[in-house]
Amino acid sequence: MSTLKIAIQKSGRLNEDSIQILRDCGISINNGNDQLKAEASNFPLEVLYLRNSDIPQYLIDGVVDLAIVGDNLLVEKGKHIEVIQKLGFSKCKVSVAVPKTFEYNSIQDLAGLRIATSYPNTVNEYFNSFGLKVDIHQISGSVEIAPNIGLADAIVDIVSSGSTLFKNNLREVEVILKSEAVLAVSPKVSPEIQKHIDTLKFRIQAVLRARNSKYILMNVPNDKIDEIGKILPVLRSLTVLPLAQEGWSSVHSVIDKDTFWDVIDKLKEAGAEGILVCPIEKMVL
Repeated sequence: MSTLKIAIQKSGRLNEDSIQILRDCGISINNGNDQLKAEASNFPLEVLYLRNSDIPQYLIDGVVDLAIVGDNLLVEKGKHIEVIQKLGFSKCKVSVAVPKTFEYNSIQDLAGLRIATSYPNTVNEYFNSFGLKVDIHQISGSVEIAPNIGLADAIVDIVSSGSTLFKNNLREVEVILKSEAVLAVSPKVSPEIQKHIDTLKFRIQAVLRARNSKYILMNVPNDKIDEIGKILPVLRSLTVLPLAQEGWSSVHSVIDKDTFWDVIDKLKEAGAEGILVCPIEKMVL
């Protein structure tokens, strides 16, 4: 049987989240410290731990079949690589930042200036879209220090919380793109490998739906069930079970975690009582 090869970042938060989603899919990965390759014991899958910036080329060359990677990196190095699933974690922005003392009014203020970045293609395309030329200084590592040591006038880099910019007396002035972890596929996968990819994608989607949803059950007067049903974003229809107390039922459904409190308030106003909310481990549609 052929083995699906998937690349993930060898260290850092993206590594941890990538391993976790595979485990949540029921895949047991036998990896130890400092291993560059590990096999799953219960799924035809092999994990390759790679340097983040190398992953797009491995996909293009067909060395790996899949990768969990930030889509900002695909914009930079692999625009033609297909993304088959957004994963919802490792969210960040690729942003333009300038020293706090820099008088910034618009993107035009950066014309002709020195920009330090690890994303030269992204920067070049962005400024070209405004008809502007900048002097790109490609560096890796601590991009934020470049203005402080006189290497650049501004930077373009990944921004998560903004704390690193703040520590280096920088401020974000433009957002080039928003990024998150994605599941990307090589253009050179075989039909047999594609079956494994489809299976893994199905499992990941079940995990993601569960992460984004909550199971809710409540006691509802029978004459309020229709009104409650209009509030709840059900999968197909409400589950309604009669209670021992006449005139009441137990109503079950699934709600989106992002709208949780708004929905709860509306349910209480509509007459629901004894509302319980539970996590969902997996959700298969």
